[in-house]
Amino acid sequence: MIIILSHDATETNKKNIIDRLRNQGYTVDVSEGKERTLIGAIGSNVENKNEVMAQLMSMSFVERVVPILRPYKMVSKELRERSIVKVNDDITIGGKEIVIMAGPCAVEGDEQILEAAHMLKSAGVKILRAGAYKPRTSPYSFQGFEEKGLKMLDRARKETGMAIVTEVMESRDVKKVAKFSDILQIGTRNMQNFNLLKECGKAGKPVMLKRGFAATIEEWLLAAEYIMKAGNPQVLLCERGIRTFETYTRNTLDLNAVAAAKTLSHLPVVVDPSHGTGRWELVTPMAKAGVAAGADALMIEVHPRPEEALSDGQQTLNLKHFKQLKREVRLVAQAVGRKLT
Repeated sequence: MIIILSHDATETNKKNIIDRLRNQGYTVDVSEGKERTLIGAIGSNVENKNEVMAQLMSMSFVERVVPILRPYKMVSKELRERSIVKVNDDITIGGKEIVIMAGPCAVEGDEQILEAAHMLKSAGVKILRAGAYKPRTSPYSFQGFEEKGLKMLDRARKETGMAIVTEVMESRDVKKVAKFSDILQIGTRNMQNFNLLKECGKAGKPVMLKRGFAATIEEWLLAAEYIMKAGNPQVLLCERGIRTFETYTRNTLDLNAVAAAKTLSHLPVVVDPSHGTGRWELVTPMAKAGVAAGADALMIEVHPRPEEALSDGQQTLNLKHFKQLKREVRLVAQAVGRKLT
C-alpha cells in the first residue's frame, strides 16, 4: 500500500507510521516529494491489510491510503516516481544524464583489456564492460578466462579509475565477482535463475538485470522484484533484444519495452543495441532510438580491432565508429532534454 501524508505531517508523524508498519512486518520505503511524503509498505501480511488501511486512514495527517495492485510491488512506479542508481562516488544512472557503458564482449587477455580500457577512458567512458565468464550457446566457443579474467578487469580498473560491469553466472560466484566489479550483470539466460537473483540481492552492489530473450515485460519486472526483495534497491533494467521470427538481425530490440518499463517501474533502464541487433552498422541508429524512447544508459560493445575479437565481432564498434555514435546520441539526448556524459 501507499500512504500519502498531508502537507502538514510532522517528522514525528512520519516516524510513528514507519515504526508501526515495521512492527507489523512491512518493508517500508519513503519517498519525499516537494509537497507530499509517500510511504510505501510492502508485506506478505494480507489477512489484516484492510484493517491496517482503515486504521491509517483514521489518522488526521494521512491524506490517502492506496493499495498497490501490480504483482511487482517494490519495482512498481506506484511505490515511487524514479530511482537513481549510484555507481561508486561519481556515476549516477537514472537522472538527467545518460551514461554509456562500453568495452569488448569478452576479456581476451591483459594487453587487450588494458588497451580497450585506456582507449575508452580517453573517449570519455566511465564504465568498462567486458565478460570474464562467457555463457555461449556452443560448448566449443570461447568461454572466458573466469577468475583470471576478473583479475585482469581489476587491473584495468586500478589503472584507469573506470568502474567495471561484468556478468555473474552462478550463485556461488557472486561474492567473488562483486569483489572485482562495480556492477553485477545478470545475463538474459539467467533472468529467472531465482537463486542467483536472491544472492545478487544480498551483494551490496548495483545489479543490471538483462531481460530474457523470451520474457514478457511483467516477467522481467518480477525478476527485478526478487533482487529488491532480497534487500538490494540498486537495480538497472536492461533491454537487450528478444527472439522473434526475424533472421536478418541477431535479436529484435524491443523499444516498446523501454517505454513500458519507464511507465511501469521507477528503476533506470539500460539499452543494449549491440546484442539487440547483432550488426555493428545498426548499433548507432538503435542507440539513438533507445535514448529517444527514454533509456537512462547504453551498453555498447567496442573493441580496438573488432575483426580480431574472440566473440561478437560482427556487432562490435571500433573507436572511430564509437566516437561517431557518441556525437549522434548527444544530439538526440539534447533533443529530449537529457545530457550525454
